[in-house]
Amino acid sequence: MLTRRSRYAMRAMLFLADAPAGGGPIATTRIAVAANVPRKFLEMILADLRDAGLVHSHRGKAGGYCLSRPTHLISLGEVIRVIEGPLALVPCVSRTAYRRCTDCTDEGSCAIRHAMMRVRDETARILDGTSLADATAQDLVAA
Repeated sequence: MLTRRSRYAMRAMLFLADAPAGGGPIATTRIAVAANVPRKFLEMILADLRDAGLVHSHRGKAGGYCLSRPTHLISLGEVIRVIEGPLALVPCVSRTAYRRCTDCTDEGSCAIRHAMMRVRDETARILDGTSLADATAQDLVAA
């Protein structure tokens, strides 16, 4: 299940993706209102996204945020990983944060692990295969 923080991050990124190209940075307050996200919480989220290289921040009166790459080069999977960490539901199937489950006696024959691998792979396939451009497309067809 996505946390509120991930949903807010995706709302903000989708709002930025819908902004006209070359229109300059968008103020945090404007993003917060449009994405229906508390401004202070959004500032922390945007800082994480900036540190990960997904957005650029600009200071000053005309400052704000803009995407660091074109919308077709930023996936929903990237956004979620920045905010949440690994997509895996259990640590023993994580590709980036593997950790053996403490209560597992045999990973090789663990039915839960095998099922969760399939869930991880399909989740990653869909999220990594869906760019901000795809998500904001008017004619997006539900999977």
